[in-house]
Amino acid sequence: MTELSYLSAGELSSVGTPTLWAVTIAGVLALLVLDFLVTRKPHEVSLKEALGWSAFYIALPLAFGAWVWSRFGSQQGVEYLTGYLVEKSLSVDNLFVFMLLLAAFAVPAALAQRVLLYGIAGALVLRAIFIALGAAALQTLDFAFLIFAAILIVTAVKLLRDAVSGHEQTVDINKMRSVRLLRRFMPVVEEYQGTRMVVRQNGRRALTPLALVVVAVFATDIVFAVDSVPAVYGITEDPYLVFATNAFALLGLRALYFVLHAALSRLVHLSYGLAFILAFIGVKLGLHWAHGIWPGVPQIPTLASLGVIIGVLVVVTFTSLRATRNAAEGDKETVADRH
Repeated sequence: MTELSYLSAGELSSVGTPTLWAVTIAGVLALLVLDFLVTRKPHEVSLKEALGWSAFYIALPLAFGAWVWSRFGSQQGVEYLTGYLVEKSLSVDNLFVFMLLLAAFAVPAALAQRVLLYGIAGALVLRAIFIALGAAALQTLDFAFLIFAAILIVTAVKLLRDAVSGHEQTVDINKMRSVRLLRRFMPVVEEYQGTRMVVRQNGRRALTPLALVVVAVFATDIVFAVDSVPAVYGITEDPYLVFATNAFALLGLRALYFVLHAALSRLVHLSYGLAFILAFIGVKLGLHWAHGIWPGVPQIPTLASLGVIIGVLVVVTFTSLRATRNAAEGDKETVADRH
């Protein structure tokens, strides 16, 4: 533990002092408020606008990482950057599910970014809860790392099985439990009513489709948090760095969605890469747990983890783009023929 580390009551080493926590949470809330102000008037997002916001939300966490590195040392800096990269790569997969939900609910283009923003806000709250639970588990359970490792490996196996079988993710609105539960208690109007989620119909309160899709996004946020939080705890045990990596990865999702919307369908090998990364981190956690019992068991250094993760993401991106090159060229030829 460095002398700058803050030691909590449960003996978890963290750089997050109470003041740093307060400033960080205030900054995250300020950025969320800014995003809500930007989206207060529904509009279709142009590529130029999306690129601008994406550049901002990539530069900000990288600058924060540089500050962590200079303030607390290279170990914390590498842990933060590695954790951020893991969370960002997982968030791209999350975006694909968001894309399916927006299509299934036929969300108007002008409302898409508001739905994404609600999803991000919900995800931040859920991640904070899971991070706190994870920290409590690490403080009280000797085998918590083994539990996290099992969660990641099971998730990796499921991702790999779906990828190998060619199983495509689909969304059936009528089978979603959250949607069925809402419809049981309140009527739902057919048309979107701008950003309103509740309207009056025949003297009764009724939900709009926007309310349904927001609840559906919240429900998927829970699933995402189950594998996301253990994954970053596999990189760093510092709850503050875990929260910071999650927050920065999530805040940029709204703009990133519109930048990657067309490219998401071409990342056909992403599931293979994410499965490998989650399994790799699961093994890393398992070795870390075993090392605490048998000191002779080797551990995987964080810097080596960073290299593996970057390498896997580069490979699956290259192979995905190469595998879908013919389809992309066919689309361009079709567009050219139309003109």
